[in-house]
Amino acid sequence: MSSTNEATPISIKIYYVICSFSVAFAVTAVTISITILALTWKVKRRLHTVRHLLTCNTCVASIFYCCVQTINYVYLIFLPNETSDIGCRWRGYLSYITTCGVAYSFLIQGISRLFIFLFSIKYPRLTTLKTHYLMIVIQWLLAVFIPLSTIITDDIYFRPVTLCWVPLKKIVHVIYTFSACYVVPVITVFLIYGSLYYYVKQSTKRTVAPTGLINNFKRDLELLRNIVILLMIYLTGGMPTVLFLLTTNRIFYLIGIVTISLAICIEKVCTILLDRELRQSIRELLRRGTIVTPMFATNTHRYYGGTKGNILPTLT
Repeated sequence: MSSTNEATPISIKIYYVICSFSVAFAVTAVTISITILALTWKVKRRLHTVRHLLTCNTCVASIFYCCVQTINYVYLIFLPNETSDIGCRWRGYLSYITTCGVAYSFLIQGISRLFIFLFSIKYPRLTTLKTHYLMIVIQWLLAVFIPLSTIITDDIYFRPVTLCWVPLKKIVHVIYTFSACYVVPVITVFLIYGSLYYYVKQSTKRTVAPTGLINNFKRDLELLRNIVILLMIYLTGGMPTVLFLLTTNRIFYLIGIVTISLAICIEKVCTILLDRELRQSIRELLRRGTIVTPMFATNTHRYYGGTKGNILPTLT
């Protein structure tokens, strides 16, 4: 979320290795994300649901993030003569937009589970596709407006052999961007999960609660738990960056460049592993691809006595 100390820039040769690993993981994550999007579009009957709509939204956010970071690496390594402060500022702004987009996509998944969990009967409109499309629009508006401070101020400027982030010496700005892009959505998701978990535990203790309703609660809580697992994977990738902000150790900064892309890649794999409908759809497609049609095999029948009772199948 911020750059290294500009007084001691990192050697460009180190970036060659670090950025290569990061791009490799980013390309893998983009490939898996596109696969999920294509599969969801293809299997219309089973996967055209609110849950998969929000999953696809997270995939789109991940694709944007990986593409923007790859562009930043291209400017860093292959276009060192591009020294414009304005250009660097816009690249940093886009980086923060995509970071917010990914984090807040998990947040609206949690809010969606909350709506379905508690308000689906009393306020059914909250669970419709129209409402969730509106939530996605609001999410991206927040992603655009939250990091506006990076483009309307001069805090981000070109520094040789450095990615375009808010520098550490702008401590107030760093705290704001980190809190708005990470802390707020993460804490909110955990609060939603904790509240619903407590609600389910209290409901199971009530003997008057319908069994079917309790089962629905447990199923929704399991889906929300999967969202938390995916969010935790994403957050784990950002831990080296957090350690860098706390210690200013450049090793954590370099590790963080790779781990975020790696975490997004792992999160996409786990999205498929945790989603039963996606797994089933992939299995069905794989089975169709492995079916071998026998050639030169036809069934003919010989009739004797002009009746259907005497039928001898022969294979020719």
